[in-house]
Amino acid sequence: MKKKIVVLSGAGMSADSGLKTFRDADGLWEGHDVMEVASPQGFRSNPELVLDFYNQRRRQLLKAQPNAGHKALAALEDLYEVHIITQNVDDLHERAGSSDVLHLHGELFKVRSTAPPYAVYEWKKDLVLGNLCAQGFQLRPHIVWFGEEVPLLAEAASITSLADILIVIGTSLQVYPAASLLYYARHGTAVYFIDPKPTIDQLSNYELHLIAKKASEGVPVLVSELLTSSQ
Repeated sequence: MKKKIVVLSGAGMSADSGLKTFRDADGLWEGHDVMEVASPQGFRSNPELVLDFYNQRRRQLLKAQPNAGHKALAALEDLYEVHIITQNVDDLHERAGSSDVLHLHGELFKVRSTAPPYAVYEWKKDLVLGNLCAQGFQLRPHIVWFGEEVPLLAEAASITSLADILIVIGTSLQVYPAASLLYYARHGTAVYFIDPKPTIDQLSNYELHLIAKKASEGVPVLVSELLTSSQ
């Protein structure tokens, strides 16, 4: 049986593809306070601003391309069973060829109804007021906003608990509940942390390896080592 690799990826994974990180050090996202554009309250207060914000992100994503890090992860599937759990809302993992990707925080190329049962639709064009679901309710971005539950968290935790190797890329693991996933890995699991400025503490229960490189550089190096060692 193939060994199981679980990848936890964050904004740094896609930064090398030209996509801005979700939150800058000053708490802004593309010049906006994140609560204005990434919360139910923000949507209720100014839905046009929120829709326009995600329309711009969607247009940006249409032009972006997977980087060497995304492509390297896809190559791991030749010799390993690979599960990717990402905090990113882009589809760059899928476009690079990864076949098993779980989006914790939603997907930019999908929208959903604002009323139960929250019908979800594929969507790559602009979303505006007046775009309605089949039941006549306004559509909104299919994004998990601040203050909303993360519906796929339990599934992500279950996947992480089965990892033989855990790779953490481009995320500080400081934002909960996503940060809690690391601790579902079994004691003794090999954990590779790839980030230009690793902030993770030493983990006494895990075999920790730090790779102080950005995703497009560090991931191909690690993948090459893992493919070689598995042959």
